[in-house]
Amino acid sequence: MNAPHNLTPSQAAELLVQALPHMQRYDQEVIVIKYGGNAMGDAATAEDFAEDVVLLEQSGLKPVVCHGGGPQIARMLEKLGIKSEFKQGLRVTDAATVDVVEMVLAGSVNKEIVGYISREGGKAIGLCGKDGNMVTARKATRTIVDPDSKIEQVLDLGFVGEPETVDTTVLKAILKEELIPVLAPVCAAADGQTYNVNADTFAGAIAGALNAKRLLLLTDVPGVLDKDKKLIPELTIEQCRRLIADGTISGGMIPKIETCIYALEKGVEAVVILDGKVPHAALIELFTDTGSGTIIRK
Repeated sequence: MNAPHNLTPSQAAELLVQALPHMQRYDQEVIVIKYGGNAMGDAATAEDFAEDVVLLEQSGLKPVVCHGGGPQIARMLEKLGIKSEFKQGLRVTDAATVDVVEMVLAGSVNKEIVGYISREGGKAIGLCGKDGNMVTARKATRTIVDPDSKIEQVLDLGFVGEPETVDTTVLKAILKEELIPVLAPVCAAADGQTYNVNADTFAGAIAGALNAKRLLLLTDVPGVLDKDKKLIPELTIEQCRRLIADGTISGGMIPKIETCIYALEKGVEAVVILDGKVPHAALIELFTDTGSGTIIRK
């Protein structure tokens, strides 16, 4: 990463001095980064992200990138004239949709991220959950309570899956060769059926299986906010559960927090939710004293 041109040599040196203890703390440690479709933004944002990932690898860390691509899938479905059905705000993935999901996530989006990292001097390799039986999935189940009858109903979301098993053999071989894995959350079940897995959930499963030092969830919000919309810099699992119960954490943040709790219980040291549109957000979080976003510890 090039230092800003307005820094004096002494200021640039001071930055390196501050960063060095953090680099030593994470030396040879696995850092899983979930790069969300909404955080991808424009080309400049993607270039910043790729630059960060390459610098992390060159600094002795072992970054693993897991990505989503919701906006890209939506655009392709619209282009192909495939209408999506939603149940309780969740997209139903039918046979036609799961084909598009695989094409977009394991194809164009995955290779675009690999391309950005390669242009910044990194050696990235793009894979999905199917490769090497890395992640096998099972059909996801969602239950809702009907507001009128109060009867619990099971939602059928089609080919939406959740991780069942993770085999780290391929990932560990890749990391040993100092390559950067870029992973799409497209997985197969034991019977070979393809499933679309939520990217946050997928990243949490990968981080847990690798005993990652950190899981970074790059999204389009600053982190977890309190009721006054101010950033909460640090939380424990118990505090997270209380904030869900009292409604402070709601909507789309709930599944992210559930992923954080899952990863922590699987052995990840800490999870951070941060704004991926902030330039060099990952470096600020890992290599500075101030950090970025909301860090959640066990």
